[in-house]
Amino acid sequence: MSAGEIPKAWESLLNTASFLPVIVKTIERIHDASWNMEPNVHENYEMVYMKKGDAVFEIAGQPVHIGPNDIIIIKPRQPHKFIVKSPDKCVFIVLNFKFVNQTNSEFSEVPLHDFLNFVSNKEAGAFIKLKVSQKNDIITLLNRILKERENNDIGSEFLEHLLVLELFVLISRALKMEWESSIRDKAPKLRELIEIAAKYIHNNFERDISLSDISRYVFLSPSYFARVFKKEMGMSPINYLLNVRVERAKELLTETSMKISDIALNVGFSNQQRFNEIFKKYVKTTPMNYRKQHSGKQYGT
Repeated sequence: MSAGEIPKAWESLLNTASFLPVIVKTIERIHDASWNMEPNVHENYEMVYMKKGDAVFEIAGQPVHIGPNDIIIIKPRQPHKFIVKSPDKCVFIVLNFKFVNQTNSEFSEVPLHDFLNFVSNKEAGAFIKLKVSQKNDIITLLNRILKERENNDIGSEFLEHLLVLELFVLISRALKMEWESSIRDKAPKLRELIEIAAKYIHNNFERDISLSDISRYVFLSPSYFARVFKKEMGMSPINYLLNVRVERAKELLTETSMKISDIALNVGFSNQQRFNEIFKKYVKTTPMNYRKQHSGKQYGT
């Protein structure tokens, strides 16, 4: 994957329910500086939340400081080592997880792998780091999950599953906000994202796509995306989409004998009436008149 490409990770992670997060193991640990850890490699993702203390993670040879309320998510098969730096004890929660297909129980690492690559903006990165407050909902959920896994009451397994789903939604939102904040003042990166969004529109205009679909593709909130898109392109994302559809419709009207109702569907409109309204607004004439004026033929409606 090149640096200029944006994977459809957000779409695959949150729009499809095929792969859902499943916890493999949770541990709460307390260690002091005398503790020695040999490098570990896991087949699963590993999330570490530091409740108290300071440490250094060596992840794939890269030292990463982790302090109170830091969260580290380590990708599969990345060697890592935890080194306590606090004069007193470190208290942290370790959560191992993977994604499982609901229909056939097949495990997958692809959606989250692409997702983490995207938000960390490091295609070859071994981890991602997230800073949260002590009262953050993510921390509350982590502690609830830990307690629920120790509970053998009826319904505990189902409740744990719901809590894990909520946890990943909150993490996704937090990473999304962090990503958006990191590019606000980076004009070249914003221009690159707008170009990627425009390309997405050109490649998908025949589908029933919305502002949310387009903004999600470049991992920005709809309101912020709409504002920067209009500033860069001179029109809103929806107007740009409609313009692309109309331009394609003009080609089909003059170069083919397709019925106008079929052209409407072919370029992404749900019905001919809506197509006629938009076409007339942009071209100042009806599709039928445009065909007569430009093709020299009188095709049917």
